Amino acid sequence: MSESTVDIVIADYADPLHARAIIQLMDEYARDPYGGGEPLSGTCREQLVTKLAAFPGAFSVLAFDGTSALGLVNCFTGFSTFACKPLVNIHDVIVTEGARGRGLCARMLDSVAREAKRRGCCKLTMEVLEKNLPAQRAYRKVGFEPYVLDENMGAALFWQRYL
Repeated sequence: MSESTVDIVIADYADPLHARAIIQLMDEYARDPYGGGEPLSGTCREQLVTKLAAFPGAFSVLAFDGTSALGLVNCFTGFSTFACKPLVNIHDVIVTEGARGRGLCARMLDSVAREAKRRGCCKLTMEVLEKNLPAQRAYRKVGFEPYVLDENMGAALFWQRYL
């Protein structure tokens, strides 16, 4: 695979190739220890692409070498109350194991940034596990850094509550 043969595209959720790629890559990510270590559920396999297509502000970026899916970034438009503008939250970043270290993450995140600018967004946000150092290095290379408003208050933490 050479960088010039890899296409980075905004996913068309109605395209069967794109839909299969999203499920394949999400399953690979889910099985990885950083993604929870379990296969994607049957419900997700059946409904994910349809639900992404119906979700306002959702978009995905795919990397392909021909018809081989190499990478995926799932994104959701949110809103920054401090900037009073939309933002894009990057929810999933996947580069298939055999394609890592070749700059695909950076190229896909650059595509996300272009799409976010096109949508009038003020920033990109994302979460990353504190021990996922390879991902942190990749994200820092393209300008991401921990969210800090005031050094005296520390960096923001990502929390959750299941419903």
